[in-house]
Amino acid sequence: PIQKGNHMTTNTIRRFALKLALGGLAAGTLLAAAAPAMAQGKGSADIASYTGADREKRLIEGAKKEGPLMIYTSAPIDDMTTLTNAFEKKYGIKVKLWRAGSEKVLQRTVTEARAGRYDVDIIETNGPEMEALQREKILQPVKSPYLKDLIPQAIFPHGGWVSTRLNIFVMAYNTGRIKKEDLPKTYADLLDPKWKGKLGIEAEDADWFAGVGGELGEEKGLKLFRDVVAKNGISVRKGHTLLTNLVASGEIPLAMTVYNYKAEQLKQKGAPLEWFYIAPAIARPNGVGMTKHSPNPHAAVLFFDFMLSDAQKILLERDFVPTSTKVDTHLNKLPIKFVDPKVILDENQKWTGLYDEIFTKQSK
Repeated sequence: PIQKGNHMTTNTIRRFALKLALGGLAAGTLLAAAAPAMAQGKGSADIASYTGADREKRLIEGAKKEGPLMIYTSAPIDDMTTLTNAFEKKYGIKVKLWRAGSEKVLQRTVTEARAGRYDVDIIETNGPEMEALQREKILQPVKSPYLKDLIPQAIFPHGGWVSTRLNIFVMAYNTGRIKKEDLPKTYADLLDPKWKGKLGIEAEDADWFAGVGGELGEEKGLKLFRDVVAKNGISVRKGHTLLTNLVASGEIPLAMTVYNYKAEQLKQKGAPLEWFYIAPAIARPNGVGMTKHSPNPHAAVLFFDFMLSDAQKILLERDFVPTSTKVDTHLNKLPIKFVDPKVILDENQKWTGLYDEIFTKQSK
């Protein structure tokens, strides 16, 4: 069965939030938008586009005259707090966090923007939600000197947001219940009867499914996973952290979609699990963006730069996959297939529908 928590137990909220961001709801369901703060927006654009030699000095001086930097994020709170503490220590700029699932981050940001309420400076969340915010014209491109250090896939032509880290979908297994030599080498190996009752998957990984489907061939991939679920069953759980913990406890011997960083974190703490991938590994870009009507634009640009520079080493130390080429890690050299956030938005209904049909509704 699906493991239900207090919030967001199915794809419903995500679909609602994506429709909201893409203008799919009737206007009457939203708060009436106030007149945009043109002067504030223009000021933010000027600050974000400044590339002079004294750029950082100007940003620090300006940020010290502003209020606390407000960030909306879906990153784990302990990871995000580590980043913001380092930022506060370096610059003396206070940071406030509001943390929720990526769907809630998207929904709140869009609703506030359409109501003419501008409280947030920085958004840090999953790629599809960042792309939705870009389409809503909420994000402000930043001409950061650190863009040149990123892998090409981290930068998008519109410049509205940038990928700072990658969530790489991997498989994780309990080392007390599964031997390394028995691991599947292809997705087709999951048809083996030895996996009956041992498989688990996260409840909302339609983006992973779209990536794998594209790699295997859509028709072939859909048939394969229908057969896997029909023959061996699947346990569907909400939340990648929960799913990874269930692997560590042995309740789910093999999970098909966990985030590599969370599996590695638990492994380093002594949990009896290992992670691996079936090439190519599917990766979702997660990123950061500055809002056009940032109330603290100097601090916002300063934090944007920080996420592309100092924060990259911190992310690596916490087992994330950073996107900067200045950080030496074998993880961003893995054979990776990147999930295109635009594809997930434009084909969201299709892939979430297929995911529900094949996995969620058939879960055992």
